[in-house]
Amino acid sequence: MITASQLRAARALVGMDQKTLAEKAGVSLPTIQRMEASQGNVRGVVDTLTKIINALDAAGVELIGENMPSYGTGRGVRLKSPPE
Repeated sequence: MITASQLRAARALVGMDQKTLAEKAGVSLPTIQRMEASQGNVRGVVDTLTKIINALDAAGVELIGENMPSYGTGRGVRLKSPPE
């Protein structure tokens, strides 16, 4: 799963605006806007999410799932678990 904040951060890391992501993913701009405005995990059609993730991957972004290792070698940012 990808969260709305992950999606916004991924775009920011590569300097991509919503319109460009929509074009590269082959989805509508309102779809990207709706996903980024959601709370928590992004909901949508699996095919649409896959297109967005693939477009971000092609732009050089590695999305890291919770409790998953990173396999990339570039720079990155990861959100830590909140202290208990």
